[in-house]
Amino acid sequence: MEFGRLITAMVTPFDADGAIDWDATGRLVDYLIEEQQSDSLVVSGTTGESPTVTDEEKAALFKFVVERARGRSKVIAGTGSNDTAHSIHLTQIAGQSGVDGILLVVPYYSRPSQEGIYRHFKAIAESTQLPVMLYNVPSRTVVSMSVETTLRLAAIPNIIATKECASTDQVTALVAGAPEGFRVYSGDDSAALPVLAVGGYGLVSVASHIVGSDLKRMITAYVDGNVAEAARLHGKCFPILKGLFELPYPVPNPVLVKAALALRGVPVGGVRLPLVEASAEETALLEQLLM
Repeated sequence: MEFGRLITAMVTPFDADGAIDWDATGRLVDYLIEEQQSDSLVVSGTTGESPTVTDEEKAALFKFVVERARGRSKVIAGTGSNDTAHSIHLTQIAGQSGVDGILLVVPYYSRPSQEGIYRHFKAIAESTQLPVMLYNVPSRTVVSMSVETTLRLAAIPNIIATKECASTDQVTALVAGAPEGFRVYSGDDSAALPVLAVGGYGLVSVASHIVGSDLKRMITAYVDGNVAEAARLHGKCFPILKGLFELPYPVPNPVLVKAALALRGVPVGGVRLPLVEASAEETALLEQLLM
């Protein structure tokens, strides 16, 4: 399965009552594919506020985005949780919706051992024929999946990629030890170019909602050997890559990217509690950043 170089972790649009806004979702899918040049879309990942989206809503989202994308991009369903049985259930739902793959996050809160992480992912992968992308994000899960565990999992035929938010050192070791065809993606927008430089394949991005076309050009320039142009584009995007998470203080994702989309004329509504919408001060700072 080819997920492409630029994957957008898509926000979930909500209406004024906090329900999924299907019209806005459709417009967002078109915008991310046509204007921001996303090769694939992750639906109901962390950026899609997966903890507060119900199973029924996720099933409807998977089906809706597949139908709206119409083959213009791949669709990857976020089906990971800290409950192996529940993750398998969501994965079965995703499979029935026609998605192209699934994204599985390291189990959060439970703090499993490396063996527990391995068995969790192995059980889910063996429950489906869909391609699997792993997701290691220690800042949210506390436990980090080790290089050794990732490479054990890479031997399972349908585990084909990992989204890494660990250090560049870990990415370097993963690339060096990975079997042929196993792809390592940066899960950190601002680390995309360094990850490419050590052999990573691409980026799973939040900032691609706003600067996706520039990020796509940056990746293409690097792959084509034009490192200077890639560095220029990285520098151009860098304030936004950092600012969508820190303004200059940390703001939880996807609060700022939803506010940024509204400022760019692509309204997607607010966020569900326990997240809260960007304050007037944060919105003003964000507006300056996007000028």
